[in-house]
Amino acid sequence: MANGKLNGKRVLITHADAFMGPVLCEVFAGHGATVIADTDSLTDPQAPAAMIAAAGRIDVLVANLALAAPATAVTEVSEDEWAGTFAALVDPLPRLFRAVLPAMIERRAGKILVMGSASALRGMKRASTYSAARGAQLAYVQAVGVEVAPHNVQVNAIAQNFVDNPTYFPAEVQANPRFQERLKREVPLGRLVGAREDAEFAAYLCSDPASCFVGQVFPVSGGWVTR
Repeated sequence: MANGKLNGKRVLITHADAFMGPVLCEVFAGHGATVIADTDSLTDPQAPAAMIAAAGRIDVLVANLALAAPATAVTEVSEDEWAGTFAALVDPLPRLFRAVLPAMIERRAGKILVMGSASALRGMKRASTYSAARGAQLAYVQAVGVEVAPHNVQVNAIAQNFVDNPTYFPAEVQANPRFQERLKREVPLGRLVGAREDAEFAAYLCSDPASCFVGQVFPVSGGWVTR
């Protein structure tokens, strides 16, 4: 049962209809947050600032950015694939941060959580474009996190893989026996991390008791990263 750890918090969740968006909205609302669920692609350079302005006060920003991961051999990655992946996963971040951070810094209160990928922490074949973009997200979080920490604003990231979500592990993938074999072979946990397990951790990181984390990247992967 939810314990109200986010009571009174206004939480903006991006790409709320993809990746971890739906379960984040549900879990955060269950903890008492007023959830602003946005589904804009955010690829328009003006979109992030407009979204932040329309939302009003934001106590917590959850930058949940999703894109179907390319699976192209490194020698065949096109300019369009590279640019498009970064346009969807990386370019919105500084635009969002520029729009939301000034008010947080002025209030000396605020949290930003980026829902990232553990593909940036462990090599994966045919994932060079996607991994590079997800890696840029994490590097950005680390740098901004230490810069704004003196203003009592915490910026962190979850780097996940093998977490149940409809974008990267839809039902048809999970039902495939070959995928089940892969889980047993590659993930020490032996199963996908539950969507709510991940979202509950995200809710904790966005709550007041989690104010000591600065520019940190938290792997959530059932042991896939640490094995």
